[in-house]
Amino acid sequence: MNNLLASKCVTEYFDVANNHSHIELGKCITRNLLEQNIFDYSPIILCIGTDRATGDCLGPLVGEQLQSYNHRYNVLGTLSYPVHALNLQQAINLIYNEVRNPFIIAIDAALGVRSHVGYISVSNCPISPGKGVNKKLPAIGDISITGIVNMLSRNPGHLQSTRLHTVMTLADCIADALKFSIDYLEDF
Repeated sequence: MNNLLASKCVTEYFDVANNHSHIELGKCITRNLLEQNIFDYSPIILCIGTDRATGDCLGPLVGEQLQSYNHRYNVLGTLSYPVHALNLQQAINLIYNEVRNPFIIAIDAALGVRSHVGYISVSNCPISPGKGVNKKLPAIGDISITGIVNMLSRNPGHLQSTRLHTVMTLADCIADALKFSIDYLEDF
């Protein structure tokens, strides 16, 4: 992964309830991409999750919105072809075997504290998919974006009982922010 050169992980949070949060999020994503010199890489947007659990469909919803937006940024993980726990390693292998000099922007749903539900985080470090439900999956991403869809709990049903409205609001904000960032970088 390209971010091994990063000295420490920095995570920023954005509340989607704030007006224009997608623009602030887009600026943060753009800043992270410029710091990593995205122009030297082949960008991949890896949208992790499944449509079989409401809370976990954030990634595929974002992927669905972005799949035909910009052909320089390849998208893996949509509602039709999700990338989830059962095929994540296969997707990672495909990226590293088929894409020259990949730069991965990983997107996934997350569970967190009550006060952070409805927030989006952006980090310059890999994401650990499945961590909130005690799955051991490979960490992935040069930049990671998570949407906090529900509270972390011992109840494994929290992803199933997540409100679709929360997930859709987060997905729309992330997709709009990425479009903002992609458009900005295309003009750069």
